[in-house]
Amino acid sequence: MSTRELHDQYLFPNYAPLQIMPSHGKGARLWDTDGREYIDFAAGIAVSALGHAHPDLVTALHEQAQKYWHVSNVMSNGPAIQLAKSLVEATFAERVFFSNSGAEANEAALKLARRFAHDHFGPQKHEIIAFENGFHGRTLFTVSVGGQPKYSEGFGPAIEGITHLPYNDISALEAAISDKTCAVMMEPLQGEGGVMPADPAFVRRARELCDQHQALLIFDEVQTGIMRTGELYAYMGLGVEPDILTSAKGLGGGMPIAATLAKEQVAASFGVGVHGSTFGGNPLACAVANKLIELVNTPQMKVQVHDLSRRLRSGLDSLNNEFSLFSEIRGAGLLLGCELAPEHAGRSRELMDLFMEQGVLALVAGDSVLRLVPPLVTTGEDLYEGLSRMTAAVKKFA
Repeated sequence: MSTRELHDQYLFPNYAPLQIMPSHGKGARLWDTDGREYIDFAAGIAVSALGHAHPDLVTALHEQAQKYWHVSNVMSNGPAIQLAKSLVEATFAERVFFSNSGAEANEAALKLARRFAHDHFGPQKHEIIAFENGFHGRTLFTVSVGGQPKYSEGFGPAIEGITHLPYNDISALEAAISDKTCAVMMEPLQGEGGVMPADPAFVRRARELCDQHQALLIFDEVQTGIMRTGELYAYMGLGVEPDILTSAKGLGGGMPIAATLAKEQVAASFGVGVHGSTFGGNPLACAVANKLIELVNTPQMKVQVHDLSRRLRSGLDSLNNEFSLFSEIRGAGLLLGCELAPEHAGRSRELMDLFMEQGVLALVAGDSVLRLVPPLVTTGEDLYEGLSRMTAAVKKFA
């Protein structure tokens, strides 16, 4: 039997997972190998959009598994084509590239931006503007573009031509962007960086400046996509379209899949052989993602997410009124960040551990922000029980 101790014995030491070992899950609930039940407000870091073992996703996986699992990019496959079609029809995009993770989708987006600029303007137009506290993945390129030095230090020289600016600072962006800028990359709501929403005026100005300087605007929607904020993609609520968008996490509901979406003219710079992925567009993952998009991209789901968000915020406000635990509760939809009050600064992981002890799985977004990302199918009963258990944890914490 696999145990947490065996993890420490056989796996690289780069993770510090919880002590519990999962056994099975259903919806927004997860059970460990000791039979304990947890309300899952972590959702595999915003991945399990439809919770655990959703019957329609299980059926989609089973049906495709009986046909074929893998053909690589030496052939096209039906599930990938259908998923690309669905994403194009639902968004600004005209073309889609599939990979396996958010980091890979962002790597492709950054390479595409530089290649597009090289093709149309020459090699001097290669500079990338990104933002402090941003997070875009763990490849060398994406940690260099991400605005958190702790993830990029110690890996040798950083990739050149990258500038980091304060998030939501219009004047800083106006001063930094130039005709050498090939792309501006941002999260419309920073997830790992503390659940910080973008100011709509900042996003609109970024679009204007990119147009003015013939630069591409890249939205990293790895965490904010797939109805997480109450829109299929967060840009839809900001009134600004990007040139490139990246999607992963919730896209497969737990299957490893990611997508880089772009306009036709931009995608054309990825000609034959320029970029690729052996497992990208895997039929199993695409079959599940097709079913997930069908279930998620509906008016009913949008209403449900907004309703759940309102009820969760109300419960958190009540908790905060009693214990004065948070200085701010922010975010959108079912991606909420609770910043600890100054007297509790630096203790977010301690609070997360107390939640686990009471049977609630949560996340952190830095040392002082608790992050809640429940599945979109969380029920009212799940929400009530989760908030009740959180209250018990906060009593211990306080």
